Amino acid sequence: MGLTKSFKMAVSSIISNKVRSLLTMLGIIIGIAAVIILVSLMNGLTGEVTDMFSSFGTTSLTANIMTRAVTTKVEPDEMYDFIDKNPELYKGMTPRIVVSGELKLPTSGDDTITSTCNGVSEDFYNIQKLDVAFGRFIGYADCDKSLNTAVIGSYQAVYFFGSCEDAIGQTMRINGSPFTVIGVLEEDADSEQSSTDDVVYIPYSTAMQMNGTTVVGSYTVDAIDEEHIDAAKARLEAFMLEKIGDSDYFSVTSMKSMIDTMTDMLGKMEMFLVAIAAISLLVGGIGIMNIMLVSVSERTREIGIRKSLGAKHKHIMSQFVMESGVVSCIGGVIGIIIGSSFAMLAGKLLDMSVAPSVGAIMLAFSVSVGIGIVFGFLPARKAAKLNPIDALRSD
Repeated sequence: MGLTKSFKMAVSSIISNKVRSLLTMLGIIIGIAAVIILVSLMNGLTGEVTDMFSSFGTTSLTANIMTRAVTTKVEPDEMYDFIDKNPELYKGMTPRIVVSGELKLPTSGDDTITSTCNGVSEDFYNIQKLDVAFGRFIGYADCDKSLNTAVIGSYQAVYFFGSCEDAIGQTMRINGSPFTVIGVLEEDADSEQSSTDDVVYIPYSTAMQMNGTTVVGSYTVDAIDEEHIDAAKARLEAFMLEKIGDSDYFSVTSMKSMIDTMTDMLGKMEMFLVAIAAISLLVGGIGIMNIMLVSVSERTREIGIRKSLGAKHKHIMSQFVMESGVVSCIGGVIGIIIGSSFAMLAGKLLDMSVAPSVGAIMLAFSVSVGIGIVFGFLPARKAAKLNPIDALRSD
């Protein structure tokens, strides 16, 4: 008996026992769907996290200086001089000063919003790959003369001035001091509060005056490219150690290493979740084996007739292995359809870019076929070993 005949008999048996076949497939369907949904969502999440961190610049290095009893300064001019002396490793640098700012219009009364103001230099624009919709970004003269100029996000522009374009040249107060709006960034998150559109950038020298400090606690350095990240980090650490004298009081981190660490963690989490989902595949395989054993018991007389008419050991084996394989294949296809549909639906609900992984689908289908064959082998072997005379005597 050929494979075609075995396939037709398997399909006929499945159709004649629809409910039992569906219940047999249930474990496979749930397992395959769960694997596809989890893998697709984790891939989408990994992409979202990677894009978010990449927006901060994959070549950027952050040097943080801890406070200590006897403060050791690393002056901006010293850091600029270090960058200029190493053009083969670095292409820019900006001090980072954070100011908690209360923003309001000169005539707005009590109408205020609170935003984190970042004191930066002109290099910050290229390091963070920002886009200015109207006006310009902070320039060298703004930092050199400690001007009260500000670049704001679309949230502040719309909130105070009605539109991004109308904000240019207007005056707003930050912690009571008047600042002229010289630029508005491109809208990125529907101009919502606490989003990437809720930002304020001012000259770092102005921010230092507002904080009443002469010390810069954080620098962002832009490496020449990703290939030189490690070398750039090592040289920056050596410079910081020379200036501060103790590695316990500073740290240098690279955005690329943070992305790699986060991606590795998400990858391990994905494997863990897939392993949990795969348990249902094992349960589904056991279910197939149990149902096939019941099928062998019910069809003992049929097997005896076929063997007495000349059916060989391999023919009986192929019939039952084919039947279990077809059951698991159909369950796998249904699971793929359900899993892909739910993955895309979940992506829309979570506002996340989710696409069913082709690799996950192919792997899931292969696993479903393999489970059918493996767990169908024992019942098939039991059927093939039946004695024809004993099988004919069965009721």
